[in-house]
Amino acid sequence: MDRLLTVQQAADVLGTTVRFPRRLIEERRITFVKVGRHVRIPQSAVDEYIAEHTVQPVTLRPAAFGRAA
Repeated sequence: MDRLLTVQQAADVLGTTVRFPRRLIEERRITFVKVGRHVRIPQSAVDEYIAEHTVQPVTLRPAAFGRAA
């Protein structure tokens, strides 16, 4: 079973305030579990969200730097 995080714990992992994960939940942009009136976010959902929104750096060829306009 995947570890379930509170909204505060998810915010800590994402490096944001509690408001951001709550907005993700409200907009249904992240998987969450309702436990009674409490909301929990699976650790794998947070990891998946981070992986999907990671931007890779652009690599430029060295020849592009040597030319003058």
